[in-house]
Amino acid sequence: MGSIELKKVEKWFNEVNVIKGIDLKISNGEFLVLVGPSGCGKSTLLRMIGGLEDTSRGEIVIDGQEVTNYPPSKRGLSMVFQSYALYPHLTVEENMGFPLKTAGEKKDVIKDRVSRVAKVLKLENYSNRLPKTLSGGQRQRVAIGRSIVRNPTAFLFDEPLSNLDAALRVDMRLELAKLHQKLKTTMIYVTHDQVEAMTLADRIVVLDSGSISQIGTPKNLYEMPENLFVAQFIGSPKMNIINYGNIYKSTNIDQELKKILLTKKQIKYIGLRAEHIKIVPISKGHVKATIDFIEYLGADTFVIASAGNLGRVRVRCESNSELKNNLKIGLKFDLSKIHVFDKKGKNLSM
Repeated sequence: MGSIELKKVEKWFNEVNVIKGIDLKISNGEFLVLVGPSGCGKSTLLRMIGGLEDTSRGEIVIDGQEVTNYPPSKRGLSMVFQSYALYPHLTVEENMGFPLKTAGEKKDVIKDRVSRVAKVLKLENYSNRLPKTLSGGQRQRVAIGRSIVRNPTAFLFDEPLSNLDAALRVDMRLELAKLHQKLKTTMIYVTHDQVEAMTLADRIVVLDSGSISQIGTPKNLYEMPENLFVAQFIGSPKMNIINYGNIYKSTNIDQELKKILLTKKQIKYIGLRAEHIKIVPISKGHVKATIDFIEYLGADTFVIASAGNLGRVRVRCESNSELKNNLKIGLKFDLSKIHVFDKKGKNLSM
């Protein structure tokens, strides 16, 4: 089992409320990712679940048992940190078996369990190596292995890949996804990297200033953000946001779009993903723009264009050698994909 429930959980540091009444249910075997900008409270919340931070108010329940005031050792959880925290004088095998040794397990039990976990993590050929002889990715796998041997109720990951270079992060994301498929154990994962969140999670919890902004699958958050914050945070590049007042006043806009927006009330902003805008020849009815910058990323090319008082717009398109800086272009919006938001940031399209 590995179900976890938070009931109106709060955290105060003196007079500062950093976690604000969180209600959250995590299912057994779920891969849940906590994501948000720096300072939103995601690591604090994870540490509260693990017992490394006290809970000021509310309850934390693991498998039906309230554990709010239990120490970390009594919660049955295992935490993997950003730093590997390996003992430099111990081998891979000794590092992985250390939690079992301190718990008083027999040597043959430790050896058997470490051996099985090493095979899962493809570390069986490194058992006698010291941490200094390993790559960053290998060290992180040892740290994860040290957690697995304890057979925890759930794993808590606090930005475990942030010390790795870009290529290694991609490889380790795949390893973590495969590991979750094999172990089928509950995993709660903190990251500021929304690409990690989108690729790993069964569900994502988007945190904003200590509160939950939205919970959902990666697809749901990307396609139907409930508010302006999620719309701009989830997705790379972030959603184009245009002030409605500028659209209403502009002559440089699709007249059909104006007709659609005039039928809606309380609009403050409209939003549109980069892939829902096309570059077209300049003609009546299309938004007129000038290319400011072209980002070539191999399979994707992003064009950043100035569209008068509509501001800068980012467009995802196929590579085209005819596109150049300062080129005048037309932009065609996919009107079926537009999101509209009120002045409080609520998505009115839903």
